[in-house]
Amino acid sequence: MEETEKKTALSEKEKNRGYVSVIAGMGVLTAIVVVLQLMSSVIHFGPFSITLALTPIIVGGALYGLKGGAWLGLVMAVTVLLSGDAAAFLAVSIPGTLTVVLVKSTAAGLLASLVYKLIEKKNVYLAVVAAGIAAPVVNTGLFIVGCMTFFIDTINEWSGGLPALEFIITGMVGLNFIVELFVNMALSAVTVTLIGYARKMLGTR
Repeated sequence: MEETEKKTALSEKEKNRGYVSVIAGMGVLTAIVVVLQLMSSVIHFGPFSITLALTPIIVGGALYGLKGGAWLGLVMAVTVLLSGDAAAFLAVSIPGTLTVVLVKSTAAGLLASLVYKLIEKKNVYLAVVAAGIAAPVVNTGLFIVGCMTFFIDTINEWSGGLPALEFIITGMVGLNFIVELFVNMALSAVTVTLIGYARKMLGTR
């Protein structure tokens, strides 16, 4: 009886340590996402800033699963809104802007994490590369869909006669997407190392 109680107590302690570890790890990654996104808000290629926070989102998804990736994507979205980076769209439609920014970033974190989880058992490096591609594709793709859905009249005014979709891709997000994709690819090896190091620290596989 006593032995059973001891095992139960040890199990509870291990669970509590696990919770503390997750909270601490997610806290650090949340802070990194906020800092990187604020830094990103001053780096512009074209009319909009690039996103540097996708790498820690991928790390979070690898370590803490889909919920971790989705949470960090949401944090990135909230930081974008608070930094004023979406001010031009907020002036046109607050509900539309909130929907686009919150959905695209959260989905990018969620789907990048899902892609990583689906591939990691076969090859961790390949999983990181695939997640690094998925994150900007989803982030940019949903931004384009959002613009076409909520801001088409405004886009037509900004486009100077170009078709709206062509203007969005070539004039608004094309270069940003290429830079974000290049950054993710360039940091793939670093990301794999960070994930491996973090897992050793956490005592997980």
